[in-house]
Amino acid sequence: MKKVGLVMRKIQFAESQGPRVFADRLKQVGEELGVDIVFISPERHVSGHDWIPGYEHEKGDLVNYDIVLDQIHSQNIDHVIYTVSGFTYLKMFIKNSVLFPHSFPDPALTGYEMMKPFYQMVDKAVVQTEFLKRELDRNFGVEDVTVIPIGFSEELAERHFDPTQIVDNRVLWIGRDEENRRPDLVLEYARQNPDKEVFMVFGGIRYKESMKKYDIPLNVTLKFALTQDEIFQLMNSSKVYWSCSKFDTFAMPLTEALAMGKIIIKPEHPCYDHISSKHAFSGNEKNWFELINMAVSSPNKYSLDNRQYGFEKFSSRVMKEGYRQFFDTWLK
Repeated sequence: MKKVGLVMRKIQFAESQGPRVFADRLKQVGEELGVDIVFISPERHVSGHDWIPGYEHEKGDLVNYDIVLDQIHSQNIDHVIYTVSGFTYLKMFIKNSVLFPHSFPDPALTGYEMMKPFYQMVDKAVVQTEFLKRELDRNFGVEDVTVIPIGFSEELAERHFDPTQIVDNRVLWIGRDEENRRPDLVLEYARQNPDKEVFMVFGGIRYKESMKKYDIPLNVTLKFALTQDEIFQLMNSSKVYWSCSKFDTFAMPLTEALAMGKIIIKPEHPCYDHISSKHAFSGNEKNWFELINMAVSSPNKYSLDNRQYGFEKFSSRVMKEGYRQFFDTWLK
C-alpha cells in the first residue's frame, strides 16, 4: 500500500471540526483506493490555543521542520499533503509535496500577511472550490491546482434525514469563537428575536472558556465538540442553517446543510459561490436577520432541491472519485 503523509497542526488533529473531519475522511477514502494516509504533526512549540505568541501558525511551524521531517523519513514517505502554509518549505526536502489549504491569505483572515510569503513558494495544490483555484492563480500564479471537495457522509445524511423532526423556529450556526466567524452577530440576532431557538456549535472544547466573555441570551443553546452523528442529528432538527463568516476555504457545514435539505442563509462573498441552490440565499449584515426570519416563516420546512444539489456536488462519492483521479497521476 502506497504511503502518503498528511501534515497538519497538532491542534487541527485534536479538534472536532473541519481539518480533523477532512483528515478522517481522507484516510477512509485512501484505504478504499489502496493508499495509506499517515497522520504527521509537530509536538514541540505547539499550543492548545490559537494565537499565543511564539506558538502555532506559520512562525511556530518553521521551528518544527526537524520533527516533521523525522516522522516523514521514519515512515519512508515520499509523497506529502500539507494543510498549513508554514510547511511550504517541505518541497525543498520532499519533491512530491502538495498544499491542501485550510486557510488562505485573504484580508478577512487573521494573520493573512504572515501567510503570503509562504504562498509564493507553492507550485502544486489541491483545493476545495473553483473560487480558491482562481485565487491561487490570480494572486500567486499557481496553475497546477486540482479541485476536490471534502465529501460529507452519505450514510449519515441518509440516516438522519427526517423532516418530521424539524423544529420550525430553530436556527443553527456552526463555527468558532473567532472574530471572522462573527459569533457576536449570532448572539445579537438571538437577542432581537427571542421567539427563535438558536443553536451555536463550536468545534473545540476550548471555546467553552472563551464563550464565557459573552452575555448569552436565554434562547441560545451552546454545543461543543459534537460528533458527526450529533452534528447531522442537530442539523436535521433545524429549519434554517446560517453562516455569517467573512471568508471560508470550503465551509463544510454549509455542504452538510445542503445535504440535509436545510434552508440556507450565507454571506454574499464569492468564496461561497459553490453553495448555489434554490433555497440558498446570500446576504450581509444589513439584511441577514430579515433573511433568516423570512426563511423561518417559509411554508417550506425543508428543500429537496438543496438536498439533491448537495449529494450531486459534495458527497463522499464525489470526493473519492476526485482523489482516485488525483492519486492515479500524482503517485505514479
